[in-house]
Amino acid sequence: MKKLLAIGLLLLSVRISAQNIRITTHNISLVYHVNQEGRLVQQYFGPQLRPEYADTLVKKQQEAYITAGMESLLDPAIRVVHNDGNPSLELKYISHTSAPTAPNVTATTITLQDPVYPVTVILHFEAYDKEDIIKAWTEIKHNEKKPILLTAYASSMLHINAEKYWLTQFHGDWAKEVNMQEQYLTAGMKILDSKLGTRANMYQSPMFLLSLDQPTREENGTVLAGTLAWTGNFKFGFEVDEHNALHINAGINPYASDYTLKPAEVFTTPAFIFTLSDKGKGQASRNFQHWALNYGILDGHGPRLTLLNNWEATGMDFNEQRLTGLFGGAKQLGVDLFLLDDGWFANKFPRNEDNAGLGDWEPNTAKLPHGLGYLVKEAEKQGIKFGIWLEPEMVNPKSELYTKHPDWILRLPNRAENYYRNQMVLDLTNPAVQDFVFGVVDKTMSENPGIAYIKWDCNRLLTNTYSPYLKEKQSHLFIEYTRSLYKVFERVRAKYPHLPIMLCSGGGGRTDYGALKYFTEFWPSDNTDGLERIYIQYGYSHFFPSNTMAAHVTNWGHQSLKFRTDVAMMGKLGYDIKVSDFNDKELQFSHDAVETYRRISNIVWYGNLYRLVSPYQENRAVFQYTSDDQKKTIVFNYLMNVGKNDVFTPVKLLGLDPQQQYRIREINLFPGTHSPFHLDKLYSGDFLMKEGIQLAPGGGRSLTSNILEITAE
Repeated sequence: MKKLLAIGLLLLSVRISAQNIRITTHNISLVYHVNQEGRLVQQYFGPQLRPEYADTLVKKQQEAYITAGMESLLDPAIRVVHNDGNPSLELKYISHTSAPTAPNVTATTITLQDPVYPVTVILHFEAYDKEDIIKAWTEIKHNEKKPILLTAYASSMLHINAEKYWLTQFHGDWAKEVNMQEQYLTAGMKILDSKLGTRANMYQSPMFLLSLDQPTREENGTVLAGTLAWTGNFKFGFEVDEHNALHINAGINPYASDYTLKPAEVFTTPAFIFTLSDKGKGQASRNFQHWALNYGILDGHGPRLTLLNNWEATGMDFNEQRLTGLFGGAKQLGVDLFLLDDGWFANKFPRNEDNAGLGDWEPNTAKLPHGLGYLVKEAEKQGIKFGIWLEPEMVNPKSELYTKHPDWILRLPNRAENYYRNQMVLDLTNPAVQDFVFGVVDKTMSENPGIAYIKWDCNRLLTNTYSPYLKEKQSHLFIEYTRSLYKVFERVRAKYPHLPIMLCSGGGGRTDYGALKYFTEFWPSDNTDGLERIYIQYGYSHFFPSNTMAAHVTNWGHQSLKFRTDVAMMGKLGYDIKVSDFNDKELQFSHDAVETYRRISNIVWYGNLYRLVSPYQENRAVFQYTSDDQKKTIVFNYLMNVGKNDVFTPVKLLGLDPQQQYRIREINLFPGTHSPFHLDKLYSGDFLMKEGIQLAPGGGRSLTSNILEITAE
């Protein structure tokens, strides 16, 4: 009897595994099923159910990757026009594979084919068990005699059933990036998208939070967090149907991008990366942050350089003597590197303003008669490294490059040229232009081998655009530009695999994991006002770890130097300020802050983030970073514009060991000041999490800040 039961269970297991395809992490299940018609349907998406395979008992029947031209009334994931003009596609299950590709990572592929036309779609998934992250992307190919036309090509579709849905988008503009806006989704379609091409994220960041059943709080409630790994036009579609089910389409924006796919050519979509948390937004953020450190960014656990940038001190008005004079300020601060920003290049059309010189990447001999190599050596004499600003994808009409290669520029024929920031975009779809852009980096580095850092900027979006290289295939431009950009990044990284490079685009115009695998950090915003940066860094923290967010102390804003420094220490610290204007106490404070930052940076970069108080909910913000072993915690406390009726309750910490005893002390104090806190006792983790601590002594003063170091003893 036992033997028969064992055989029965084995047969049941085989049958389940044959009919159901499970993509799972430690806490998430995504289950697909092949229905009686041979089509792939999404059977379950939600928290991991116990016991194993319980998720296969759910009987949802929504087609996994909806095609256009058939019976579905929903916005399709894919639309194909065949050689004979037939605008339909049916996809039936052929096979699937699933296997570990690395410790903690399992890859699954599901192959679907049209039974009439030779079109194949392969759905790819990578599941990161520990981080509860899933990456999904799609391959499309065919063997028809002539090219087929793709007019929609999502990376992934998800189908969700809940009572209600609340969508949080990250919207803004230059210097106002990632404003968080939450709205209740009603029946119909809501679209978040970009059509800007190069500086794609200027208005809308390619990420979202979706709360299910009720608005999600930081540490409770169910939330889906998703982002697209693509440095170009993107589209998220959220469609609530007549049955109150939600359907999410994520991928490249097909706007003006019909794609002619040749026989045997493979069209690969970018990855849609997502996590599902039933423990609030905080856990979703920690999932993304830890995944990014391990898999999503270049050298996630590697060193990061503190730096002094010259832009706020000099703009483009400098010479060798003025720059080398600033090196001493970097040395006094104790930072690792001096970064030379825009304005160092071009001779026939010197880069003295932003209307000339882009494209002519030779050092300006009037400003730098001894070249960049001299500056590298002079910086080394001061004990610091040297970095450089580049914007190699762009060109000014007032440049030698514009004169020599008019066919290298994206611009409409028979129309007046259109300028944004007095510049235009090079046609990166042209292999010769790819060689040029790579050559700008390679020549700069090879002629000046001591350069230790690059700031890669991109200040113009794609409008009034036509590619001389693509000719009749203009609808390929938006896609091929991004693909070509990645080709250049690949070449740069093949030769300079660990060179620190900042991803910059007039502020937060490029903030995505498609590019960040080639970069060590990104520039969240040109807005460095300490008060406004709290909101900006708060927004980005939902998807990115602290060591990716370059945060500089500048003279923007009307807060104290300490306040601005405390805000910047929550990211990857840098300075863009005239150090010679500091008085003795300000210089001492800043030097000590750099040393303090080095000491605590591992916790801020790699620890678990808890957003204890949101700046959207109170006139203060409190962030906590805790080491994995729960022995160290850093708390950043910011009082903003405090109102006379504000009442600030004690703040309850999270993620501590309730059995441990902790000592609290304030760090990063300004010289000559004393901490307003009198926390001279040991506190149990249980007390700190249940009772909390008062972080606004005396009611609190506007635009003041504190950093607390909490250590287990």
